[in-house]
Amino acid sequence: MLYQKSLIAQTFTAVVIIAFFFSSCGSNNSTSNSTKDSTNASSVSTDTLKAQKPESLQPAGEKPAWGKSLTDPMAVVIEKLKSFNAPPIVSLSAPDARKQPSPADAVKAVMQQHSIAMPPNNTDTIGKDIMVPGGKIHLRIYTPKTGKDVYPVIVYYHGGGWVIADLNTYDASAAGLANMVEAVVVSVAYRQAPENKFPIAHNDSYAAYEWVVKNAATIKGEAKEVAVVGESAGGNLAAAVSMMARDKNFQLPICQVLVYPIAGYDFTTASYKESDSTMPLNSGMMKWFFDKYLSNPSQAKDPKISLVTANLKGLPTTTIIAAQYDPLRSEGELLSDNFKKAGVSTDYKLYKGTTHEFFGMGAVVPDAKDAEDYAASQLKKAFKK
Repeated sequence: MLYQKSLIAQTFTAVVIIAFFFSSCGSNNSTSNSTKDSTNASSVSTDTLKAQKPESLQPAGEKPAWGKSLTDPMAVVIEKLKSFNAPPIVSLSAPDARKQPSPADAVKAVMQQHSIAMPPNNTDTIGKDIMVPGGKIHLRIYTPKTGKDVYPVIVYYHGGGWVIADLNTYDASAAGLANMVEAVVVSVAYRQAPENKFPIAHNDSYAAYEWVVKNAATIKGEAKEVAVVGESAGGNLAAAVSMMARDKNFQLPICQVLVYPIAGYDFTTASYKESDSTMPLNSGMMKWFFDKYLSNPSQAKDPKISLVTANLKGLPTTTIIAAQYDPLRSEGELLSDNFKKAGVSTDYKLYKGTTHEFFGMGAVVPDAKDAEDYAASQLKKAFKK
């Protein structure tokens, strides 16, 4: 959910970030997003004789004190991210935070350093602006190039603590899902804080979901087969969208995949206590995000923020993916337990040796490849029903 692409790194985005996720099969406003929707990535030439396999990657130095059990490939990505020497996000304004190098930049650098191939994109992408209460938002729509007349649909919500990152930062996940699941993916550029406080991002996210259901036929989508997926803050938004649909008596998503979702406001959980220094997300950064999005701490009691205390009955089949070194790990596990208590069919999978943001790094982190395959299989299973 972390940093937006640096200006320099954005020039490589079309090629790189899509490749992160595609190899598993084998950053901040509507204007900037809309100018980069219609892109087709091409593979980058690499010397395959020198290419290194992800499972053989080894960090140059010792693993960090907070992450002695990191897998070697995950440690390589963290080592590269640390080498950028970016200032602590909590010391920055939101606009400056959006300019910092991201974990995706680190993956790109690792791929280049080790001559890891970057397969081409296999989707068509277009951008569309839609009106929402109080303004408009941008959608990026990914359609598989497989020639079908109709596809299931995934509404995807990116991370960034409701403050940073954008459609470009998380393009890998959206494009990868479109290819792996063979579904139309609609990635939502909800308005962000502190310019837009709670609940604007949540309301935008629901408006986008409703638009997709009502207009699915115009994007080659099957209106009765719409799922929601989100990472981090996006995972929180995806779950909130399902609750809002239920409460409005609107069509529920067919399923939801929540990747290390923000699910509470309790800074005393075990994983928060363990995460003072973790990368790429730590406890202090989470407090910074909440401070930017919430007008006051009392809003954290709202069920759309505090999923762990929300009424979860009647929500769709749920998959939760978690990382070991992540301040959100404990609340994700509690959320899974609460879904099950509420009678919701729920699968939970914790990936040890990984960090927040590992999802989508399948080109260099084998556990990320497994997580991507897992998410895709859960979605395909739901659509088959």
